[in-house]
Amino acid sequence: MTDSPIRVALVDDQQLVRAGFRMVIDSQSDLEVVLEAGDGAQAVRALDPAARTATGPVDVVLMDVRMPTMDGLTATAQITARATEDLPAPRVIVLTTFDLDEYVLSAIRAGASGFLLKDAPPEEMLGAIRTVHRGDAVIAPSSTKRLLEHLVTALPPDEPGTPTDPARLAVADLTDREREVLVLMARGRSNTEIGSDLFVAEATVKTHVGRILAKLHARDRVQAVVVAYETGLVRPGS
Repeated sequence: MTDSPIRVALVDDQQLVRAGFRMVIDSQSDLEVVLEAGDGAQAVRALDPAARTATGPVDVVLMDVRMPTMDGLTATAQITARATEDLPAPRVIVLTTFDLDEYVLSAIRAGASGFLLKDAPPEEMLGAIRTVHRGDAVIAPSSTKRLLEHLVTALPPDEPGTPTDPARLAVADLTDREREVLVLMARGRSNTEIGSDLFVAEATVKTHVGRILAKLHARDRVQAVVVAYETGLVRPGS
């Protein structure tokens, strides 16, 4: 229901950070913090489908990377791997800083829907939560582009996750227009901006995006952008 607030979980080993996030998030009528965890292992246990009867469903998780007991990447992978058709996993936003950005691509491969810089202003964090919940836009477009370009440049040739033949074939299966749209997505353009660039209606862009996600078997726009970089459709600095 549209009247139901977006239910958020906070996973960070610093209680002060969680308190600050909770204060900002709970100040919004459409957002609600329903769960906190101090490390990845606690989050995995609390978000187990069997335990959700007590906590209720969670829509979006803000997940720190470096935590004791279990790091955020391992927790993200375990949480998203439990998704079923009847019970989808919550969407995960990985919290990162530029000195940790070598982890971000691994986080997305692990199932994260996106990432957010830990020093982002409150309004950007709130917007990211809403965006990921909708699943229809890249998080923090300018940061996404800059960080992805840094990541892809830094990846060694034998980095796990080198594009497989299915990934290349999926990109090859895109129409010329779909490739244009994917390139603009990778450059951090919103649907409205893409429509303006290509002189088409925003509804048409949404249709193209939906087809791109389906052909690439991508869960969301962030994964599609990663595929674009990994397959060479988009080059760092282009």
